[in-house]
Amino acid sequence: METWAVRADDGGGTLEVHSFYSPARGVGGRSPSENGTDTTGGAERPGGSSGVVLIHGTLVTDALYYPFARKLSLLLGRPVHCYNRRGRAGSAPQPDDYSLATELADLGAVLRATGATDLVGHSYGGFIAMQAARTFPIRRMVTYDAAVSLSGNLAHRWRPELEESLTAGHLNSAWAHLVQGLGTAGPISLLPMGALRMLSIASARTPLGAQMRTLLPSAVLEMRSVLAADAEVHDFAGLTTPTLMLSGSWSPAYFAETGRLLAGVAPAVDFAEVPGQLHEGPIRPGKRLAVRMARFLAQTSGKPALRD
Repeated sequence: METWAVRADDGGGTLEVHSFYSPARGVGGRSPSENGTDTTGGAERPGGSSGVVLIHGTLVTDALYYPFARKLSLLLGRPVHCYNRRGRAGSAPQPDDYSLATELADLGAVLRATGATDLVGHSYGGFIAMQAARTFPIRRMVTYDAAVSLSGNLAHRWRPELEESLTAGHLNSAWAHLVQGLGTAGPISLLPMGALRMLSIASARTPLGAQMRTLLPSAVLEMRSVLAADAEVHDFAGLTTPTLMLSGSWSPAYFAETGRLLAGVAPAVDFAEVPGQLHEGPIRPGKRLAVRMARFLAQTSGKPALRD
């Protein structure tokens, strides 16, 4: 893995990037050192052969996606670049005027710096990817449980109590409202509020749980941006990027409903449900999901992937 930095277009700092290369190829067919790569996070540099940018979801950093990115790179024989979105790890903080435009500008900077042509987006990252494909010349794209709001279908998922709890400093209640509202934690999301608050207290003692608590304010801003970008399904009819929208069979049903709706109006979009997968599919062990995505990204025609 190579760690480096991309300068944000708004002058607000840098974005931390982690790149994975096929061992036989390195960067553009050579090792990173042969390309004069700066691994200190200081300067931009070309990403070599055409690769893939992976956009992570909310409440997490890109570190959870390292194994998945490594699998994709090995399967494709191409670079896969993860980056920490604003407000995480080594990346710049979220600006006061944070919006979808911030994410699109940051993604554009990463695409230019890496030379990548393809996208993979998970959850909120899938939302960014779907919006980016309407702006940037993306060659191929895969989303998993993309959090796209259509005709207000996600409005009821947002709970004002989440923000109220955050403002009051009640982080356990805030976490509980988020988990119960989005329903992305599988059976855990069905627990009553009291049980979820107790679970939040327990999880705060773990590194991942503690990290999620610190990222709760970012989740508020990100959910707002999803609702602000609410669209009608036909707004995506002109999408030309060959796109595979995937959803786990054990994910909340609204992700699959969105994928089916968009596949029904946009010829470039195909949808498939992946058996036995939860919402956190890309960050769980196993290779099946990576193989499914790599099969689609490896294609050169404009046709969507065949279902299997």
